[in-house]
Amino acid sequence: MEAPRREEKPNPLRAANFCSRLFFWWLNPLFVTGHKRKLEEDDMYKVLAEDSSERVGQELQWYWDKEVQKAKEEARTPHLTKAIILCYWKSYLALGLFTLIEETLKVIQPVFLGKIINYFESFDPLDTAALNFAYGYAAALSVCTLILAITHHLYFYHVQRAGMKLRVAMCHMIYRKALRLSNTALRKTTIGQIVNLLSNDVNKFDQVTIFLHFLWAGPLQAIAVTVLLWIEIGPSCLAGMAILIILLPLQTCIGRLFSSLRSRTAAFTDVRIRTMNEVIAGMRIIKMYAWEKSFSELVSSIRRKEISMVLKSSYLRGLNLASFFVASKITVFLTFMTYVLLGNVISASRVFVAVSLYGAVRLTVTLFFPAAVERASEAMISIRRIKNFLILDEVSQFNLQLENSNENILLHVQDLTCYWDKSLEIPTLQQLSFTVRPGELLAVIGPVGAGKSSLLSAVLGELPKDKGLMDVRGRIAYVSQQPWVFPGTVRSNILFGREYEKEKYEKVLKVCALKKDMGLLEDGDLTMIGDRGATLSGGQKARVNLARAVYQDADIYLLDDPLSAVDAEVSRHLFEKCIYQALHQKISILVTHQLQYLHAVNQILILKEGKMVGKGTYSEFLSSGIDFASLLKKNEEVEQSPIPGISTMKLARNRTFSQSSVWSQDSLVQSQKDGAIEQPPTEPLVTALPEESRSEGKINFKIYRKYFAAGANYFVIFILLLLNILAQVAYVLQDWWLSYWSNQQEKLNVTSHGNNGINETRHLDLSLYLGIYAGLTVATVLFGIVRSLLVFTVLVNAGQTLHNKMFQSLLKAPVLFFDRNPIGRILNRFSKDIGHLDDLLPLTILDFIQTLLQIFGVVAVAVAVIPWILIPLVPLCILFIFLRRYFLDTARDIKRLESTTRSPVFSHLSTSLQGLWTIRAFKAEQRFQELFDAHQDLHSEAWFLFLTTSRWFAVRLDAICAIFVIVVAFGSLLLAKTLDAGQVGLALSYAITLMGMFQWGVRQSAEVENLMISVERVMEYTELEKEAPWESNKRPPAEWPSQGVIAFENVNFTYSLDGPLVLRHLSVLIRSKEKEPILFTGTMRKNLDPFNEYTDEELWNVLEEVQLKEAVEELPDKMETQLAESGSNFSVGQRQLVCLARAVLKKNQILIIDEATANVDPRTDELIQKTIREKFAQCTVLTIAHRLNTIIDSDKIMVLDAGRLKEYNEPYILLQEKESLFYKMVQQVGKAEASALIETAKQVYFSKNYPEVIQNGQIVTDSSKDAASGLIIYETAL
Repeated sequence: MEAPRREEKPNPLRAANFCSRLFFWWLNPLFVTGHKRKLEEDDMYKVLAEDSSERVGQELQWYWDKEVQKAKEEARTPHLTKAIILCYWKSYLALGLFTLIEETLKVIQPVFLGKIINYFESFDPLDTAALNFAYGYAAALSVCTLILAITHHLYFYHVQRAGMKLRVAMCHMIYRKALRLSNTALRKTTIGQIVNLLSNDVNKFDQVTIFLHFLWAGPLQAIAVTVLLWIEIGPSCLAGMAILIILLPLQTCIGRLFSSLRSRTAAFTDVRIRTMNEVIAGMRIIKMYAWEKSFSELVSSIRRKEISMVLKSSYLRGLNLASFFVASKITVFLTFMTYVLLGNVISASRVFVAVSLYGAVRLTVTLFFPAAVERASEAMISIRRIKNFLILDEVSQFNLQLENSNENILLHVQDLTCYWDKSLEIPTLQQLSFTVRPGELLAVIGPVGAGKSSLLSAVLGELPKDKGLMDVRGRIAYVSQQPWVFPGTVRSNILFGREYEKEKYEKVLKVCALKKDMGLLEDGDLTMIGDRGATLSGGQKARVNLARAVYQDADIYLLDDPLSAVDAEVSRHLFEKCIYQALHQKISILVTHQLQYLHAVNQILILKEGKMVGKGTYSEFLSSGIDFASLLKKNEEVEQSPIPGISTMKLARNRTFSQSSVWSQDSLVQSQKDGAIEQPPTEPLVTALPEESRSEGKINFKIYRKYFAAGANYFVIFILLLLNILAQVAYVLQDWWLSYWSNQQEKLNVTSHGNNGINETRHLDLSLYLGIYAGLTVATVLFGIVRSLLVFTVLVNAGQTLHNKMFQSLLKAPVLFFDRNPIGRILNRFSKDIGHLDDLLPLTILDFIQTLLQIFGVVAVAVAVIPWILIPLVPLCILFIFLRRYFLDTARDIKRLESTTRSPVFSHLSTSLQGLWTIRAFKAEQRFQELFDAHQDLHSEAWFLFLTTSRWFAVRLDAICAIFVIVVAFGSLLLAKTLDAGQVGLALSYAITLMGMFQWGVRQSAEVENLMISVERVMEYTELEKEAPWESNKRPPAEWPSQGVIAFENVNFTYSLDGPLVLRHLSVLIRSKEKEPILFTGTMRKNLDPFNEYTDEELWNVLEEVQLKEAVEELPDKMETQLAESGSNFSVGQRQLVCLARAVLKKNQILIIDEATANVDPRTDELIQKTIREKFAQCTVLTIAHRLNTIIDSDKIMVLDAGRLKEYNEPYILLQEKESLFYKMVQQVGKAEASALIETAKQVYFSKNYPEVIQNGQIVTDSSKDAASGLIIYETAL
């Protein structure tokens, strides 16, 4: 999370002169570099000051704040649009001038064309004056073409940069807002939605700025063209214009429909991505419970709905494209049909002036204008979504922090009442009062869900206070219950923005028991920890979190159960050295379930259901003998070591490499540390792996073949090709027929003129000519439409097929894959890449095919008319091919840099949201905002190059086209003797259309290649290595297993082929049903029973057994209550109970409990242990635990050390061995507890093996029943 540090290269645009800016020469050095080698981040130019994220963000923020103020005064909702307009209107308006020049030139061009054709119509070899005029017109035409070539790209560059600024400013504001969201607001939105705003919605701004000016230029140009056409061919032009005008509202309707479909699709996409997010995060659980099939059905049903929407909107798009393709044909057809039927005579100059004028206006009216409408309406939807996010509640900045006045640091709370959710009648905290002064340590204890964490959040200001007084003076440091690390080095995680002071830092590592861990990590404290801290165990994360707080040297310490994730010894070390000694001058509040430390704290606060049940010192409680004393008594004998596995919830996957060998202990046993650090050797730092894997070379043709084959069989694809060619042939023939017709007419005029010297016009057989003309027009329209729809059907289908393949392959991937790849990277495939396959790719491919065929058509016509054109054409083609390859060398790298620099922006956002309370408690918002801006600027550097390099290329391409136009114009004049007016008209009017079209075709070809990267990335995930098949061929009998027998035979186990051994020569094959508190968004019911296999009654019974019934009954909709994202409206302890309930429901023969009762209080723990003993009496149960009291009454205990089996016997027998590891562990917990544990073990042993020996009938547990259960193994990984 450090800001990307690199050598900044000054931006050459700063010093570039006018010519260089015009032709983008200042980019030449970059292209030279890009041609020689792969471009790296260091090759990018520094962002221009006026484009920097901080600057544009603050500017827009200022206007938005003003708008919010104004809206408050006028009592209305604020409009984000107003703020945007006020901020950008001046600079954007100036760009309108470019549009004006460009559109004017486009209208003047056909006029010159007409003059040239006129020369041919009245061709007289002897008339040199006419010839000179014709050369003049040809020159004018050429100049127009050249000016167009240049202004067009300057305009585009500037509007796209304006779009970039707007997008960057929006992102800045969204992130700034995200850091300030209150918790009620966080309930209304999910991380997925915010990321979606940042990835999808803001991208609309990049496109909208390009087209906006056409909203006024379009109608203006249409009027100008109508006037010119009227002069040329009279009122018949109205017939053609009518078609264009009719197309407008039609396309606007389609656009409207399209955006409504779009927002419905977006809703489905949101759901799909949220589900995917949870599937990937909970992949372990899904695999353990063998729920893959059910989840795959869930995802594919959502995907089916999404695809049906995508198909509808694709068909609309197809019609739009097709209408664009045939619009000019229909207009010209209607115009000349009317013209001829009105009794006029067709002539080449009229025909081709009209064709060219229509060509000019057609682009604007049928493409840019509707695009402007569509983009503007899409942008409005996005702006509305962003505005709704920006007006969510913010957290109140209430605690004024004193910087350095130490005299009155204090934490005083009186009669505090708070609600998380006002709609629930019961307050979260009720009537709390306490005061903590410097040097005091307050312990907060209580059962699960008592409001212990909520109390801390109230002090932090996260939980809004309803009534009462809260006086917080001093800087706060907070240690969250679920440890939070951000991508970066371990050191940066601990320093958290503070200066590095070696002595202090070393001291902090020491008190937080991190010294040894640092020695074990590859690069010590400079080891990078990934997106989800994939290389730290839960215990290490917890200690890093603690170290971060201690290093801050704050005044008030809020510690939310920091001791749970570690074992007894480390826990004691942390309590004594860190909490008790290092923080002894501070105000500390410790939420804990470790009752053995209570004698050392200054005061104890007992919470139950948000109320204060007791407050006082340890000795007061012991003497007063209230309810707590009995709770304390009961636990004093058994409770000793802390609660493991705190981090299991969000971090279910972090403990990857220590699933059973928990190596976060500084245990007595040193040997435990060999083979300890399993850092996946391939873990990249924070970049995305796959992007890197293909940066060189073109996309393999195989990918295209597979992609099309995924959409349809070869026969359909053949038909598709045929249709495309037919459509293009009909397209050219229709124009050619007009040229032929006007030539025949011309010949008639000439012959009749020659006969009698009386100038009479003889008419051709109208019905024949018009009939063929009509037939060709209909053919063009039909082929055009059918082809569009077919292409979309095939390609959307391909997207669907590939998504399903990818998802299936992901479900079959081994768990290791999910540890090595951060969620963000996998999700990116499902959001961005699949988004491309659904949305952009089909459109781009169709567009490319259409354009490519038209370019071929143009060149073919030109060559047919003037074969000599081939001579300049060949070098132009060679130049073009070289240019394109030269450009793509660099462009591909830039595109790659653009996508790799984009992901840190997202991961920074989602990491920040996960650690929101920590960031706010440490007052690090400003720093995180600056980091975000730095990530954004890095992305802007790549984006800026992406814009300018594509313009560099475009200017050069248009230059090639301009040369082509000039060659055709002057060539036809040179060969005037041999040519008909009709042929010249056809060739020249086609050549003019080549300008924008060639450009577009090449751009689309590069775009198709870029988008095919997404197909390639998706295909990469369809070929992941697979785990063993889900169902084996040898099916066990239906009633298997009747009892849970487990056998080990010399097992060695690693998490990956190249990883170190985690289990060594262990003589048990475990089929695990693991228990981790992963909850899915959805109702409580769906969490317990995702596939509706049980009755309500069964579910309620289970909830009662795990002590959750009351908690669930208090929820507003009981079992149908929606859980927030990842279940965050339950405490961690409650989530663990929900997961335990899930296991009880399944009634499996073998139960593995991995630190199940980590975050619950001792009383609940005891109840759960009782439930387990009763419910699973007939099962084999394996418990992995840190609390010895939970396992002391097991049948057998297995002690593992560094993956080797050290001891395995009944607890009592192990305790007879004074040298055994187990004996030493028991002694660790202190005298009183140790003797209690030994006593319990003894009771259990005798009651099971020698029931008659038991004195005075004191049986501690009903283990006598358990003896029947076969072997109960409790495994402890200590």
